[in-house]
Amino acid sequence: MHVVATAGHVDHGKSTLVRALTGMEPDRLEEERRRGLTIELGFAWTALPGGGDLAFVDVPGHERLVTTMLAGVGPVPAVMFVVAADQGWQRQSEEHLAVLDALGVRHGLLAVTRRDLTDEATANRVRDEALARIAATSLGEIGSVVVSGATGDGLDDLRTALEGLAGSLPDPDEDADVRFWIDRVFTVKGRGTVVTGTLGAGTIGVGDRLAVGGETLRVRGLQSLKEDHRKVGPVARVAVNLHGTAGELSRGDALLTPGRWLATEVVDVRLRGDPAHDLPRELTLHVGSAAVPVHVRPLGEDTARLSLRRALPLRIGDVALLRDPGRHRVPAGVTVLDVRPEPFTRRGAAASRARVLASATGRPDGAAELRRRGLITRSDLVAMGVPVPSEPVAGDWLADPGHWDDLRRRLESAVEDHAAAHPADPGLPADAARRALGLPDRALVDALARGLHQRDGRIYGRTTAPELPPAVRKAIDAVRRDLAEHPFQAPDANRLAGLGLTPKMLAVAAATGALLKVADGIVLLPGDDARAAVLLAKLDGPFTLSEARRALGTTRRVAVPLLELLDDEGYTARVDDLRRRCIEGTS
Repeated sequence: MHVVATAGHVDHGKSTLVRALTGMEPDRLEEERRRGLTIELGFAWTALPGGGDLAFVDVPGHERLVTTMLAGVGPVPAVMFVVAADQGWQRQSEEHLAVLDALGVRHGLLAVTRRDLTDEATANRVRDEALARIAATSLGEIGSVVVSGATGDGLDDLRTALEGLAGSLPDPDEDADVRFWIDRVFTVKGRGTVVTGTLGAGTIGVGDRLAVGGETLRVRGLQSLKEDHRKVGPVARVAVNLHGTAGELSRGDALLTPGRWLATEVVDVRLRGDPAHDLPRELTLHVGSAAVPVHVRPLGEDTARLSLRRALPLRIGDVALLRDPGRHRVPAGVTVLDVRPEPFTRRGAAASRARVLASATGRPDGAAELRRRGLITRSDLVAMGVPVPSEPVAGDWLADPGHWDDLRRRLESAVEDHAAAHPADPGLPADAARRALGLPDRALVDALARGLHQRDGRIYGRTTAPELPPAVRKAIDAVRRDLAEHPFQAPDANRLAGLGLTPKMLAVAAATGALLKVADGIVLLPGDDARAAVLLAKLDGPFTLSEARRALGTTRRVAVPLLELLDDEGYTARVDDLRRRCIEGTS
C-alpha cells in the first residue's frame, strides 16, 4: 500500500476528486455532507492500475481546521496538492504549501481541478503559477494533471501520475521501532477501543504489546482498508483494536515499541524559516498527529530550545513545524537536534550551547553523539534514534574513546593522590572513585580499574600495601619493648591509647605484619601464635584455659582470644567444653 494526503484550499474539490478516484465517500460526518466541506480527516482508497493499493488521507482545507489537516499530513510521505482552475491560488493554498515545506515533504503531485468550470488557458495559467510556487519548496519540481472530478475528464491521466508518484516513494523500514501516531479514536461495541493512523515505519502484529501514556496495551486486532490482518507493515492506513486499560487516548498520542523511545519535554532544534529571535515565544509544535504548545527560547540565528507542555516521543532527526495559530501562519519548520539537552545552570550556557548546535546536522551520528556526551547507555542512545557505534565498556554503558582514556588517567591520578595522602590506607574505595570522577554507575569504576590492583572494594596503584608513618613505627617499637620480657602480656587499652595506637592504626600495623592482631584491642608480636602453640604442646595432654594461661604467663583477657585464634589457625582443637589439645605436628 501507498498513502497520499490531499492538500489545498477549502472547497477546491479535494474530496470530490478522491471520491471520483476511489468511488468512496471520504467525508465521514453528516455535518460534512450537509455543509459540503471536510471537517474531519477522511479516508478512501483505490487499486492502482499496475497493482497495489493507494490510500488517501483527505484533509480539511478551511483555515480554522489546519490542526486537523496537519494531523493527517504529518505522518504521510507524499501529497496530492489540489488547486481549483476556476479560483486559482488562494490563502489556504499558501498555508498548506508552507506546512508541507516546513515538514520537508519531498514527494507530490499537483492536481488542477474543476477543469470543466473554466477555459484551457486559465487552467494552464493556474497550473503554471502553482508549479512555480511549489518548486520553491521542499517538494521541488513535481508532475501535474489538469482534471475534473465532476466530469471525469483527466482522471485516467491522474491515476497514471499517482501510480508514478507511488513508485517513486522510498522503501519504508519494516524493522523500525513502531511510532504510530493516532489520528482517530473510537469504541466498537464488544471490541473496545480502536485507534487509526498511518503506519510510516515498523510492523504491527496481532498480539504485540505497544506502549502509550504510561500503559502497555496488547493489539487485539488489525484492519487495513476494511480487511482483517494478522500483521501490517509500512506504509499503510491501519485501524488497531487495543486490549487493556486504554485510558483517555486521543489524537496526537502514539503507540510505541516498548522500551525504545524517550518521552521528552525539552528539545533543541534547527529552524527553517524566520530567524530564531523573531519568533513569538509561545507557538504550537506539530509533529506526527500531535499539536503541543511550546515555549521558544532562541539560541543561535537558526537554533532554539523548545519546552513542550507535554512530553512527546521524539528522536534526533525528526522533522516538525512551529505554527502561530493566532496569525494563521507557519513561521518555521524544525529539525530535532537533541532530545536530552543539558539544562542551563550557569551564565553563558545558552550562548555556549548555540555554538555547539551550529555544527549539528540533525542526522543521527553515534560517534558524534558519544563525543558530545562522553558516556551514555546503549538503550538511551537507541531511544534517541542514534545508531550504536561501539560495544559497551561496562554493562549497558557506551563511552567515547577519548573521554574513556581521560577517565582512566584521572582514576590513576586519584588513586596515587589518595595513596600519597593516606599512606596507612592507600587503597581508594571504589565508591569514592566514582564520586571523584562524577560517574553515574559503580560498574564504570570497575571497568576503568582493570589493570590496577583491586582488593576488598578498594583500588591500588603503585602502592599496594599500607605504609606506617614514623610516629606509628615508634609506637610499635615501644610495644615490642613491652613484650620482649613477657611476650603474651599484651598491652592494655590505656597503654595503646597513650602510644597513639588507635584501632585504625592497629589494623594498619597488623596489615603490614608489624603486629599480630589477636582480637580488637589485643596485639602481640608477629609469630607469637606459633610460639604459643609450641609452649602449649609441651603440656601433658589436653589442657584447660587456666592451664594454658599459666603456661603462657598471661591473663584471661589475652588467653581467651589467643586460644580461639589458635583454633582458627589449626594449632589447637577442642576436646570438650573445657579442654583443648594441640594438633600433632605443632611442637
